[in-house]
Amino acid sequence: MRNRDAQLNDRLAALIEAMGYEFVGCELRRQGHGSLLRIYIDNEDGITLADCTKVSHQVSAMLDVDDPISGRYNLEISSPGLNRPLFGIKQYQKFIGKQVKIKVHNPINHQRNFVGMLEQVNETNVHLLVDAEKVVLPFSEIEKARVIADF
Repeated sequence: MRNRDAQLNDRLAALIEAMGYEFVGCELRRQGHGSLLRIYIDNEDGITLADCTKVSHQVSAMLDVDDPISGRYNLEISSPGLNRPLFGIKQYQKFIGKQVKIKVHNPINHQRNFVGMLEQVNETNVHLLVDAEKVVLPFSEIEKARVIADF
């Protein structure tokens, strides 16, 4: 399953980047009687509805040929938005010094949700400052992470 997901990620990244967009990442989730494939894209000028439509047509064509998702699914193309999801080490590094919310698979220090300032990132861990306490979260344990918008 992981190998298939990695291959899908690589194919999507190559296609979207060839179109001139940044492939931020994707999520494949169960939804009703099928699945939802949500793909996040970005570029320096921001993302418009026309950008999402253009990418959607190209991704749909690729998925129709490759058929990597079993069963029914809905495709959604989106900008990362204010509460931007984080998918890879480079994205975490880009947001050092920002507030983030991270959910982990298994409890660490008796909790699964952490909100704090992203202090440091290396190949294996994310270092947060949570209420003046340093917390180290292994990448392998991170289920979901988002930047918290500053207002």
